[in-house]
Amino acid sequence: MVQQDKTADIHAVIRRGKRWDYLFAAIGLICLAFGLLTVLVLVGKMGLEGLDRLSLDFFTSYPSRRAANAGILSAWVGSVLVMLVTAFAAVPLGVGAGVYLEEYAKKNWVTDIIEINITNLAAVPSIVYGLLALGIFVYQFGFGGSILSAGLTLALLILPIVIVATREAIRAIPGAMREGSMALGATKWQTVRYHILPYSMPGILTGIIIGLARAIGETAPIITIGALTFIAFLPPLPLVEGAGLFDWVMSPFTVMPIQMFNWTSRPEEAFQINAGAAGFVLVVMTLGMNALAIWLRYRLRKNIKW
Repeated sequence: MVQQDKTADIHAVIRRGKRWDYLFAAIGLICLAFGLLTVLVLVGKMGLEGLDRLSLDFFTSYPSRRAANAGILSAWVGSVLVMLVTAFAAVPLGVGAGVYLEEYAKKNWVTDIIEINITNLAAVPSIVYGLLALGIFVYQFGFGGSILSAGLTLALLILPIVIVATREAIRAIPGAMREGSMALGATKWQTVRYHILPYSMPGILTGIIIGLARAIGETAPIITIGALTFIAFLPPLPLVEGAGLFDWVMSPFTVMPIQMFNWTSRPEEAFQINAGAAGFVLVVMTLGMNALAIWLRYRLRKNIKW
């Protein structure tokens, strides 16, 4: 009888635990559905409002004071060029710093302080990076309000994200892989080059793409360094009409978020529709970058054999 009572009590506790599990799962599902529904409603609203403006002319026309003739040519080209500079500046520095901190740096109070500061920098408001870039890149180095200044500013912004993503991806590699490589006579660099980096690359690339996806939608630091709100020309093409190979990096620019800000600040409803169409394009670009990260992660993990 006593044994039966104990068994019944155990079953009752298990049933209560399962009810709490089901309740927590239901709450989590509701929160997920609410978040996804909010995003879908916002994106769908922008798409429906700007559907009539999504045409080839919208992508190949410069901004105009007439809403019907206005386009996003200079804005999307500027965004792409700024992202190129950002990627070339942030990716080597971020990945290199992450590899050094995780594989080479000694574990002492200096590295602890560096790790704490990197983590804190990931949460610093973007306007602070804009003010920093204004003093260093625009005035001190004399880059002005150029594509180079914007790319370096956004590189500073996403650098902590790339470093943290690199370190987390490297930490996921089993220690036995390092030990096995060195047991066969490989040096530290050979182990990192041929084993650690290839196996951690899916996580590293995911962090890079997510960082770039954040940078492409930033407005505050770009406005701070002097980006134009109205621009009716493109940066010079490399090696065309006497232009140098890198003259385009010093060209004035605008980006998609600033173009949207310019249109939403106007009272005419037609410009609001243009802003909705540009916002939909920007969301699609961001989702495309995240989809690329997912695809790269899937492909790289599929080719890895543990």
